[in-house]
Amino acid sequence: MPRSRSFALVLAAVAFVATPAADLVTPASARADDALTRDLDAIIGSTALAGADVGLVVRHADTGAVVYSRDGDERGQPASNGKLISSAAALDVLGPDHRFRTTVAATGGERGGVLAGDLHLRGTGDPTMLAADYDALAAEVARSGVRLVRGRLVADDTWFDAVRLGTGWAWDDEPYYYNAQISALTVSPDTDYDAGSVIVRVAPGEAGRPAAVTTEPPTDYVTIAGTAVTGAPGSASSVSVERQHGTNVITVRGSVPAGGAVVTEWSTVWEPTGLVTSLFHDALARHGVRVLGGTGVGATPADARVLGEHRSMPLSQLLVPFMKLSNNMHAEILVKTVGRAVSGEGSWDAGLRAMTAKLGELGVDPAALSLRDGSGLSRMDQVSPAQLAALLVAAKREPWFRPWYDSLPVAGNSDRMVGGTLRNRMRGTPAEGNVRAKTGSLTGVSALSGYVSTADGTPLVFAMISNDTLTSAKPFEDAVAVRLANHREGSAPPAVRVATEPLPDRQLECSWTKSC
Repeated sequence: MPRSRSFALVLAAVAFVATPAADLVTPASARADDALTRDLDAIIGSTALAGADVGLVVRHADTGAVVYSRDGDERGQPASNGKLISSAAALDVLGPDHRFRTTVAATGGERGGVLAGDLHLRGTGDPTMLAADYDALAAEVARSGVRLVRGRLVADDTWFDAVRLGTGWAWDDEPYYYNAQISALTVSPDTDYDAGSVIVRVAPGEAGRPAAVTTEPPTDYVTIAGTAVTGAPGSASSVSVERQHGTNVITVRGSVPAGGAVVTEWSTVWEPTGLVTSLFHDALARHGVRVLGGTGVGATPADARVLGEHRSMPLSQLLVPFMKLSNNMHAEILVKTVGRAVSGEGSWDAGLRAMTAKLGELGVDPAALSLRDGSGLSRMDQVSPAQLAALLVAAKREPWFRPWYDSLPVAGNSDRMVGGTLRNRMRGTPAEGNVRAKTGSLTGVSALSGYVSTADGTPLVFAMISNDTLTSAKPFEDAVAVRLANHREGSAPPAVRVATEPLPDRQLECSWTKSC
């Protein structure tokens, strides 16, 4: 899992205090506006954020009227708030009913169960493909009557280009599943749909004996270099799992206590197309289909006969694991899919060009930002809170708004597929069950942008981006959201006091660490 440095976080708390006497001579609506501005200024102007670049914009969700703005036009790294842009643009280009298609096709004549040509496995980037889905495709080949393939099993990942990693991604994140390689032929080990990775499980044996290491899906495409041992009952677990760069050798070290829980980690693979090819080859064998010519890669001929097909869930449903769990690979697959749909080129450049061209229709000024990927992993992305707030307002007018809105994490809801990366935040406050927003986290970067209803039902959008932080901005984001949820037009709520409390470091999205 990702390494983290230990530094203090700051907890923002909203405390009720008496309304200043001077406010009593001011009209109630003006006092409310003044109090909101004062409180938001106090939250984001905290000395705990001194030296950081913090921008916040609040707008009326229906009219677009600006309620509050501080450094709203200042660009910064948006982290996973970039997914707001990529998801909205993908919905607009592809439509909520878009499905990914994976096919297996044959070339050459077939007689008596013998195929004289090749089998072609063709992908279009479906991140929801599981090992079981490839097994089902292999079963379709067997049902077609093919028992022996004299040619090869050819993996066709040409729907996308061969560039596997995004511009500006950190090299030392490459072994971890939130930074997986992008291929048009990929497989996920779970129903979080962590495409391009495998799960590594480390189970205890007898004390003093080696630990048992398995993968999901089971495969010999990766090699486990295991030195992990079983420690004494009650001892601390110290297991580490890391793939060696440029290889599919996964090193498992440390100790797991006898009688303790199985340790579960996720690891990317080097070249996801190869993993899929290996899994499908094994699945064919299980269903009685032998391939004599080995495996290869290449495009599927236009005249190949389709023997089996798998279609993914629609994009409207895929948005849920994508946005709730902040799945980076889903964002990048959508970027390349948009490029393929618009210009016939499944690349980051083509996809980002097409998405940027759409932004003007979605309330965003394409000249006011710069994107290098769809997930926000790139340190070269530059977006302002004002542009995110404009997108949030404009999206409400789009026919795809409802599934997009529903895909946003819900503050304080413990269900992973509802609360997502906000499931442990803002509980017991007016924001719980109210705020729907996209989180974003990288070392020194934090963002939260989305929707909230005030205490009197006024719908607002807000966008907050913090860069160059030495303490977490997340408690301050929560304080902003809670203050907005507590706002009531025509009355002056109590002021906000900010208290600090050291907390453990959280540098990455909650979902990326699989631990909260």
